[in-house]
Amino acid sequence: MASDQHPDVLVDSGVEVPMPADGELWTVGAVILNEQGRAFAQKRSPHRRLFPDYWDIVGGHVEPGETLLATLAREVEEETGWQLRRVRRLLGVTTWTGDDGDGLRHEADYLVEVDGDLDHPALEWSKHTAYDWFGPDNLPRLKEDRASGEFLVHDLIAAALQLQDRPDSL
Repeated sequence: MASDQHPDVLVDSGVEVPMPADGELWTVGAVILNEQGRAFAQKRSPHRRLFPDYWDIVGGHVEPGETLLATLAREVEEETGWQLRRVRRLLGVTTWTGDDGDGLRHEADYLVEVDGDLDHPALEWSKHTAYDWFGPDNLPRLKEDRASGEFLVHDLIAAALQLQDRPDSL
């Protein structure tokens, strides 16, 4: 099924897309897997207002009037140069408060597929300092220098890696 907002983006049957209520702040995240089954993450630069020096998945804030899927497509393109092709699964919805004073946010994170040169992402180098592909062998790096309770990115990627090992669950 194609998305109403993006006719070229396939949304798998049963994928939930929450509808934000008026006044709620929402963000979206995309766990992107390559052909080797490794997940993409990028390191936020040290001067970022939210989560400086954290490894993060692709994503960002939903702008006024934008749907979650439109935001997902926009953020994938802005942060990597890739095109969102398919939304396979909602990995979860979390609620968190950043240290930027903007208050409570809801975050919908998806397992997605993209088109583009996965070996050469077009990072926003002013916002990110590095990228890597994560699998079971280097997944613990996503917990380095993080306090207990700051493992959202690690846990999302770990869940996506486990799901791909069980194709019947996708």
